Amino acid sequence: SWIEDGNTITRAAVVVAFGFPSLVVLEEVIARRPTSFPYVPGYLSFRELPAVLDALKQLTVTPDLLLCDGQGIAHPRRFGIAAHLGVLTDLPSIGVAKPILVGTHDDVLEERGAWRLLRHREECVGAAVRTRIKTRLIYVSVGHRISLEAAIDYVMRCTTKYRLPETTRYADKLASSR
Repeated sequence: SWIEDGNTITRAAVVVAFGFPSLVVLEEVIARRPTSFPYVPGYLSFRELPAVLDALKQLTVTPDLLLCDGQGIAHPRRFGIAAHLGVLTDLPSIGVAKPILVGTHDDVLEERGAWRLLRHREECVGAAVRTRIKTRLIYVSVGHRISLEAAIDYVMRCTTKYRLPETTRYADKLASSR
C-alpha cells in the first residue's frame, strides 16, 4: 500500500510469516519507507522492494519460502517482483498474480486444482490455476529456486476457502486495516 504526502510517497509493505502446512500466523511486520521511484509499468519491484526488504529484516523467523502478490517470471522482462525478491534474498519464491501480464494458455477445467501452462513466445513462464470451482483463474509463476510444479502445489495447499492463498488474503487484510 502507499501514502502520498505532497512530493513524498511512502510505501508500506506487509510481511507475514506462516507455519506450513498449518497456516498459523507466526509473525507479522509492516514496514514503511519513502520512495521517489516513479510508477513505471513493469518495474513494480523497484518501487516496492525496499519496503519489503525492510519488513523481511524485521522478522525474527527466517522464511523457507516467499509467496509474493505479483509475478515471478511471467513478466515482460522475466523478472517480476517474486523473481527480483527471490534473487535478492536467495530464498525460494513464487509469484501469485490476479492479472495475466504475458502469455496465453489453453482452457482450464472448472475444478479445484486444474491448471494449464502459461506460455509466452514458446516458453513456459507459469501456469493458469483454478483454486476453486468456477472461479476466476490466478497465475502462478516461478520466482526463484523452485519448480513450477512445486510452486503450484504450495499455492494450492495455501488456498483453503477462497480464490487467493490465505497468505495473500491475510497480508492484504492487514495492509488495509493499518
